[in-house]
Amino acid sequence: MAQVTPSTASVHLNRLRTENLVKVFVQGKHRYYSLSCPQVAKALEGLSVLAGTARTEFIANTLNRLRVARTCYDHIAGNLGVMLHDRLKASGWMSVRTKKPVEFYELTAAGTAAMSALGIDIAATRKRRRRFAFACLDWSERKPHLAGALAAAILDLSLKKKWLLQDLDSRALSVTGYGRRQLAVHFGLHA
Repeated sequence: MAQVTPSTASVHLNRLRTENLVKVFVQGKHRYYSLSCPQVAKALEGLSVLAGTARTEFIANTLNRLRVARTCYDHIAGNLGVMLHDRLKASGWMSVRTKKPVEFYELTAAGTAAMSALGIDIAATRKRRRRFAFACLDWSERKPHLAGALAAAILDLSLKKKWLLQDLDSRALSVTGYGRRQLAVHFGLHA
């Protein structure tokens, strides 16, 4: 879009990051850049008014049933996955930790108690040979959903308890009526 080479874009993005105008989210070999704070967004919006160009609104072209809820490897993605991620953080059940350059999540005491009450064996989940909990950028929502061993355990629980049903021919997940009630009771989600 900018009509520059990847190396030029990289230099510009690194400069913007050095000046704290953007932040970077690393996921595997990919790097996702976003504005660092609302003040930067406000300044850019002001400049766009001066430039006289209209901003086009993002419109997702993802099938609705995949956008609502789907699997991403072995965890919940889509709008439901993003809501679950945000709710776990907002409820104080997860806290963000950093081991440079990687950011990950740790359950708080309240989160551990809540997950255990649901029937998730946290000790066994921690022993799995993979990262415990981290953010995974959702391609349809452009926000993070929860990934890792904890997220896989939540999906397993949701499928076993029939809160969610998985399509046989796609990654789509359907929230059952019972599941809607249980997600509201246990997580405060209204899916």
